[in-house]
Amino acid sequence: MMKKYLIISFLVAVVALVSCTDVKRTPGSIYMPDMAYSRAYETYADHSNLAAKGINYDNRPVAGTIARGQEMPFPYAMDAPGDTTNYYASRSVLNPIDSLSERDAKEAERLYLVNCGICHGAKLNGNGPLYKDGNGPYAAKPATLVGDIKYESMPAGQMFYSVAYGKNLMGSYASQLNKRQRWMVIKYIKDKQKK
Repeated sequence: MMKKYLIISFLVAVVALVSCTDVKRTPGSIYMPDMAYSRAYETYADHSNLAAKGINYDNRPVAGTIARGQEMPFPYAMDAPGDTTNYYASRSVLNPIDSLSERDAKEAERLYLVNCGICHGAKLNGNGPLYKDGNGPYAAKPATLVGDIKYESMPAGQMFYSVAYGKNLMGSYASQLNKRQRWMVIKYIKDKQKK
């Protein structure tokens, strides 16, 4: 009886050893070769030989992409002189900033006072240091942002257009304020108009 168990265990061990020696060295067919074999390349590596391999790679982002941390571009370009098509079309653009934190509200107020308050006044009444009730160095009265129905009913997108490209005697503030800062200032103005 013991001899039978010994013979059976010996045969099982031999079968196990024989079956393990046939290692399959080829993976067989690959269903999706582009996923099995990566064509990834290092960003700053030399890519001059890729065209010879039949790979189109020009190391530029896809047209229309936006870098991380950047906001969506304003959808309307500056109008040609005498044209107001984009100015009126900009009414449909909504302010991406729906509320300001306490810190952002203080920063928006500071940006307004530094860039806009000199003309439009600290109280947004169009009576800044450059106008001074008509006694200042600037003869034309700036827009009254609070108290004038025209500017209180002006949509945020149209205000953004005016700040970005300039309107009438007001020049562009695109070089002084980035997009987020412009939207912050507009949100500050709209909050003051509501009060």
